[in-house]
Amino acid sequence: MGGAATWYDCLSDKPTKRAGRVTRNRVANLLRRRESPQRPTFLELFFDLVYVFALTRIVHELVLDYTRGHVAERLTTSLAENGETLLLLLALWWIWTQTAWVTSRFDPFQPPIQFVVLATMYGSLLLAVAISGALAETGLLFASTYVAIQLGRTLFFVFIVRGHNLRRVNLLALVWFCASAVPWLAGALAPEVTRNTLWTVALAIDYLGARLGWPVPGLGRSRVSPWAVAGEHLAERYWQLVIVALGETILTSGSSLLHGPIVAQRTMALTLSFLTTVLLWRIYFYRAGQILGEAIAASADPGRLGRLAEFAHLLMVSGILASSAGSELVLSDPSGDAKAAWVGAILGGPALYLAGRSVFEYVAFARVSRPRPVGILVLAAIAPIMVGLPPLGVAAAAVAVLLGVAISDTTRAHGRPLEEASPSR
Repeated sequence: MGGAATWYDCLSDKPTKRAGRVTRNRVANLLRRRESPQRPTFLELFFDLVYVFALTRIVHELVLDYTRGHVAERLTTSLAENGETLLLLLALWWIWTQTAWVTSRFDPFQPPIQFVVLATMYGSLLLAVAISGALAETGLLFASTYVAIQLGRTLFFVFIVRGHNLRRVNLLALVWFCASAVPWLAGALAPEVTRNTLWTVALAIDYLGARLGWPVPGLGRSRVSPWAVAGEHLAERYWQLVIVALGETILTSGSSLLHGPIVAQRTMALTLSFLTTVLLWRIYFYRAGQILGEAIAASADPGRLGRLAEFAHLLMVSGILASSAGSELVLSDPSGDAKAAWVGAILGGPALYLAGRSVFEYVAFARVSRPRPVGILVLAAIAPIMVGLPPLGVAAAAVAVLLGVAISDTTRAHGRPLEEASPSR
């Protein structure tokens, strides 16, 4: 779009010509300096604590999706229930992602930025509390909190960076958040089916707006991803979120064991859950997880690779949460008959994770190693024959497949130098 400023222009340290020296100094003090370390701060790690609770509530909803009466018997109905839970996860994901963007560009040691992060943290806590009834009695709390976070945070930045080009990109985003607020709030007051539709529309507006650079007629749009500005910092923030999701799995499985007798079969279920978590961690951090920042920096189009990295992490975190729900199901009845929906969670979680990890590997190396798609195919192939078997056996099969992928990685790397980032151009 002719004449439109890029994201980098909007995030430039230079103020507009009309802004005086006071504005330049005031806004410059809020920005993360280019020479500053790009490692996430303690404030950001503190912020992530609330997402341990939030992801635990998402897993709780997934378990309910798989255990509600007839739903547990029918995989298609369970997937529909999962779709409703996915809406809630996507809302949480978007709040977290935008907070990561904020701390990538602004200095988290500055009091105004700390205020924004802590206020968002409190809002995220309210969202997590409202998750269990978000599609019923707490829908208004969930929607109004989400809207308050998006509008409040954006308005705050419109105010504190006035007189600077940064104000423009926040004004663009504000227009889109005002547009999405309508279906968010209308959906909260509507019946469940209508609510799902309106909230899907609202999320589409939020995600599409960011993807397009929040275009507004007469004002243009922002055309460069924040990954082009702070790829190294964002890379570390995303792998920290993976650690948070893995930590949730340990918390959920340990708590589930305490909710019943500690007998041999349930202890074995806990052991398999722990092994699954360890293997997911190992597969993630095997080389590509360590060099995402380098890959983004080396790319000729960091914005495109950054978007792929975001999508890959969304798939992986979703897979981790589904695996966590599957582990809780196994702990609840390790020796019963695995229903189709249960098999979908126990095997589908690792499969979804491997799919995301494949995209992640493509971001880092512009190729996908064979063990990951093979692992997905094996999980899909064995799923039908696992229905009716003890859930403990299904969980053991998932561990075996993940172990095969991890061993293949180790074998392939043995005796070879560490592979360097080689992102697609």
